[in-house]
Order: sequence, then structure tokens, then C-alpha cells
Amino acid sequence: MTDEMTGGGAPKGVMISAPASGTGKTTVTLGLLRALADDGLTVQPFKSGPDYIDPAFHRAAAGRASFNLDSWAMGPALFGAVAAQAAGADICVGEGSMGLYDGVATKGMTGFGSSAETARAMGWPVVLVVDAGGQAQSAAATALGFANYAPDLPFAGVILNRVASPRHERLIRRGMEHVGLNVLGVLPRRGDLALPERHLGLIQAVEHPDLDAAIKGYAGFLREHVDVAAIRAAAAAGAAPAPGALPRPPAQRIALAQDAAFSFTYPHVLQGWRDAGAEILPFSPLADEAPAPDADLVWLPGGYPELHGGTLAAAATYRAGLRKHAETKPVHGECGGYMALGQALIDKAGVRHEMAGLLGLVTSYEKRKFHLGYRRAVLSAPMPGFAPGAALRGHEFHYSTILEEPDAPLAQIADADGNPTPETGSARGHVTGSFFHLIAEEAA
Repeated sequence: MTDEMTGGGAPKGVMISAPASGTGKTTVTLGLLRALADDGLTVQPFKSGPDYIDPAFHRAAAGRASFNLDSWAMGPALFGAVAAQAAGADICVGEGSMGLYDGVATKGMTGFGSSAETARAMGWPVVLVVDAGGQAQSAAATALGFANYAPDLPFAGVILNRVASPRHERLIRRGMEHVGLNVLGVLPRRGDLALPERHLGLIQAVEHPDLDAAIKGYAGFLREHVDVAAIRAAAAAGAAPAPGALPRPPAQRIALAQDAAFSFTYPHVLQGWRDAGAEILPFSPLADEAPAPDADLVWLPGGYPELHGGTLAAAATYRAGLRKHAETKPVHGECGGYMALGQALIDKAGVRHEMAGLLGLVTSYEKRKFHLGYRRAVLSAPMPGFAPGAALRGHEFHYSTILEEPDAPLAQIADADGNPTPETGSARGHVTGSFFHLIAEEAA
């Protein structure tokens, strides 16, 4: 075991964050994960907040499953259980969401959902990725404000990104020296480092044409321009959060849709199911595979069914198997999975594709509307693993518009500040669904 371990056994770590989205922290994180792994370390990635795309990229870079730490949606016991997934690692690398201090207005289970709260809870110093484009010494004022905003938050230093020239670098470094901030690296401006994106952000890791080569490129670029040894030396840890239990499985044998149309399930949820002995039975609707006939539950996670409407509509074996299962046993869909359980899906070109028809839901991507934010759901009907009245925490992130939602509501759903949302989910017979991505159940 390396010297990255603390005396109490908790791996040291750093939080890669930024003043805002779009500064390059994901490529920095991926490059750092791979560089540390190439150095022979067992690296545990984490994502702060409710992102279900980045963890798959983290896993590809580090060779180890990445988990979300969420101070709004997770109570102390679950937060600790997720943090405990770092057992056996030498060092942790967390990637923040949005800006370092960005969260919601109303406190959740343990906080407001900011990356700063995650870093503070874990004792990880912050490495701030600053986009230096369009400024010079003024970048130091921005970084100093972030370093001093929360005096109790450990701050390792800054990585300057998109630096235009050696002169630009000298000016920025002069400002950082003036305010006493440590410059851990300087990344020259390059247009080929951006990861491909689509309407929900990054494309899925499984869709990248050559992800491993891209990550190798990020790692090489990082080694050339960033002091990886200094970041490793700056890693630290506080007292490990007391672990509780990961989410329990809603059934023993769970048929889980897994392909390019259905891929968004929070890693800690699946890990909890497996740890409790549940059997995960993957199947691919896009390959026209039916769920296992002896499964106790069929679960369709989120993803991009709107990109595959014609394929799903033509998948007769999948649809027949799904309908057969729903005659006697539960089926649940989250977000994209919810759309696929409905009557029809209208794609961005206005083409209507018939879906499974297990719910009356009709959704349209032609009429786009952005839905983003934390959600609190109090169940009006039973959902696999939960009884009516259960309070659940989760997240909603999609562009689809509901045209018809004729079934009984699944839940009363509100945003992080308690304001009701019109998307209530649906329940019909053994079938349930919602745009809400489950993160945690509230403790009784």
C-alpha cells in the first residue's frame, strides 16, 4: 500500500472543481485519473452531484467504478456508504459539478448540493481549474475569491487552462504569486481536447469512437503541463464519514435494460443491489432482446430512446416480452425508460414512434423543453421496492415534453425548494414510471 493512505485508513484525495461549467475540469479529471493509474496507483473516482454521464468516463480512465457523492440527496449514512467504496484505493479524485459553490437554495439531507460541501465532508483539497481566456492578472482575483470564500475549505491551488502564449502565462503567474496561490499547472489553448457533446451534455462513454485513445491523450497532455506529483502530494483526507448501507434491491432477479438507449443508472444503486445479493440480468432492447422470463422485475433506466425511436418501435421480441412480463410482474422506467413504456415517442424530426404501450404517456422531443434539477417525490402508488407514502430523492434532466399523461400519478413531486412540478410520473397495473432518477430514500 502506498503512502497516500491516511493513518485512519481513509484514502487521501483531491476535488477537481472550477468557477463555472465549461472550464475543462472533465478533461483534467480524466487525464489525472489515467496519469495516476499509470503511475501504479489504485485510483478511486467520484463525481460530486447528480451526474450520470461522467462516472462512465471516469471508469474508463481509472479502471474502477466511479460513484456520486451528493449532499442534497443523500443522508449521512448513504453518503458514508458511498464514500466507503474507496476501500482499497490509494488515492481519490473527485470531479465537481458546475461551479465550486453552486448548489440549491434549500438545504437537503446534509447540504445544498455543492462540490465545496463534498470536498469539505471528505477533507479533500480543491484544485481549481481556471479558464484564463480573455484575462491575465485578473484571473488571480477570481481564484483568490474562490479560495477565501469558505476559509474552512482546504485549497490546493489552481490549474490554468486555455493559456494563449508564454507571455500570457507570465502575466497570470505574476497575479497568482501576488496573492499567494499555488499554480499546479498551465494548459496551453488547444481545440482538440473537448469531448463530444449532445443535448444532455457529453455523449455516453460507450458511444465515443476511441475513448481510450482520447484519455491517453489527456493524460499525456496533463503530464506535460501539470505537476502531477504536486497534486498527489497535496491530496489529503479528513475523518471518513460513518458508512451506512447502500440502497436495497427492489427484487431478487432484476432484468435491467442496458444499451445505447438505456444506460443511466446511478452506480451506487446498482452496487447496493449487487451487495445485497440481487441478480442483475442485462438485456438490450435495441438488439430486440426480451427481458429474462424468470425475472422478478424489469427496470428500464434513463438514456437516449429519442435517438433510437424507429429501432425500438420495430423491436417486436423486446416489446412482446415486456408486455408478457407486465401481465403479472412489475415493470419500472426512469426518464428515457419511462418514455419507452409509453404509448408513443415523437422524435426531433416530428416522427411518431410507437413504444411499448404499457402506459398512456406520449412524449415529444420535437417540442423541446429543458427540465433540470433535484426532485423530492412522495409516492402516491407503490413502486418496486417502495410503498405508497415513501419519500424519495432524485434528479430530473431531459428535454422531452409530455403531450399526454392519462394514467394515475405515481407521486407528488417537487423541486429542491418544495415547489410542485407537473411531471408526476404514472402508474397503471404492474407498470410504473417517472422522469425522476432515483438517488436515495429519505430515512424514516
